[in-house]
Amino acid sequence: MDDKSSSRIGLIAGEGEFPLILAKSLKSKGYSVYAVCFSKEQEKNLKELSERVTRIYIGQLGKLIETFKRDGVRDLVFLGKVDKSHALRFNLPDFRALKLWRSLRSREDNSLLTALVEELEGSGFVVRGPAEFLSDYLTPEGVLTKREPSTEEWEDIRYGLKVAKAIGDLDIGQCVVVKNRMTVAVEAMEGTDETILRGGRLVSGAIVVKIAKPRQDPRLDLPVVGYKTIETMIKAKAKVLALLAGKTFFLQREKALELANKHDIAICGVKDGEGEA
Repeated sequence: MDDKSSSRIGLIAGEGEFPLILAKSLKSKGYSVYAVCFSKEQEKNLKELSERVTRIYIGQLGKLIETFKRDGVRDLVFLGKVDKSHALRFNLPDFRALKLWRSLRSREDNSLLTALVEELEGSGFVVRGPAEFLSDYLTPEGVLTKREPSTEEWEDIRYGLKVAKAIGDLDIGQCVVVKNRMTVAVEAMEGTDETILRGGRLVSGAIVVKIAKPRQDPRLDLPVVGYKTIETMIKAKAKVLALLAGKTFFLQREKALELANKHDIAICGVKDGEGEA
């Protein structure tokens, strides 16, 4: 491996602000960023932060591999939201992606990403985790807001952690909404915000729990929350957000905590194993 390739990072960028934060961080650390993205908007956003940006369709696995090899990139990082349901409806996969898709026993997110990583590593790439470069954005342990959860809310948090781990074991989703030790909503393909809103249509004062899946590769799809999550909780009249400490990214944290305090929402980072007692 030469010095030039070791200073290059290939960013597989989904949607949202987080891939841009990572690109800025990598650039500040002296890396040259070569990005692959899936939308015109993200392509425009990444241009000033990258040496080169290539826009492809989701499912063009062969082109993704060819692009990074052309740019002399060895190390890759995944970050950002990819709408799998949109991809399934509107994008035709290439032969390599189709072969991978047909080989999967499960096509849930973690299984799909794990298979993709194995395919990329088999092609000579090294996949690294975003937490390696963005550790300051990980949720710390403890209560982060002025208001602490009540005794009853802590019971719901522990219950929610058990439910979240159960659906995580099945590779379904990362977020659950609970109230009075009952499951109100479970995340599937629709994403966290829609899960919270669906829960809010059923109950008021709910507890939202979001964790990494128990068998999740820490390099892939760690949970992410931010200011928008708190806005969604306000709309849903949810009162507590519990996150897995050290394994959940929290964006715009200061601004989000200020908003949570204003609306009497409790936010806490819980340690792994909290819901097993």
